[in-house]
Order: sequence, then C-alpha cells, then structure tokens
Amino acid sequence: MDVKFKVESERYEDIEIFKLYGILDAHTAPTLEKELNQTLAKNAYKIIINLKNLEYISSAGLGVFMEFIEEIRNNNGDIKFVEMDEKVLSIFELLGFHLIFDILPSNNEAIIYFKNNNLRRNV
Repeated sequence: MDVKFKVESERYEDIEIFKLYGILDAHTAPTLEKELNQTLAKNAYKIIINLKNLEYISSAGLGVFMEFIEEIRNNNGDIKFVEMDEKVLSIFELLGFHLIFDILPSNNEAIIYFKNNNLRRNV
C-alpha cells in the first residue's frame, strides 16, 4: 500500500518547516495534528508549511490549520504556506483561506518575513 500522506519536518533556527506529501483529508489530518501538537509543545510558533508535494487538501485538512492558528498567533507566531500547487491554491481561494494565511513563493521568503518580525503580510 502506498503512503497516502507524509509529513517531514526540519528546524531552521526558531522556525519549524513542514513538508507535506500526498493527500491531506479527514483520514490523514490526524497525522498532521500530531506533528503540530508536538511542535507547539516545544514552544515553536513560527511555522512554514511547504506544499510543493501536496496533491490535494480537503476542508478537513484545512481545518487542522484553523485548529491551531489562534494559539500560534497568541504566542507571537504564524503559519506561512509556501510553494503551493495551483490545484491546492484554488481550494485555499475557494474557501477564503488566502485571506487568513500568507501564501509565499518559497521557504526563504517566509523565513525573511519571520526574521523581520513581519508576522502577517496581509494585514
């Protein structure tokens, strides 16, 4: 059986970078929830989500980010999405998530925003 969804993470200074692979939906969302819970337990609130290899995201998958964003922002952090596929971007736009979260071209650009303490680009 092929892996339907995979999360890889790496740390760059005080920023946690997640790479998502496959399909993020109601069945795979608990995997991401677990990873985010572990990250927040380490008081890491600056998070980059790289979606270059994410094929699809459902509303349940997007709900994972909504579940955590208040706590993250209350702790002077944010979630930045980078390298988003056009299909995934269209889902973000359809559900209005592009108005809530920053979508940037690359990890480096997101890192620059965090380093400059620009937590929200779309304010």
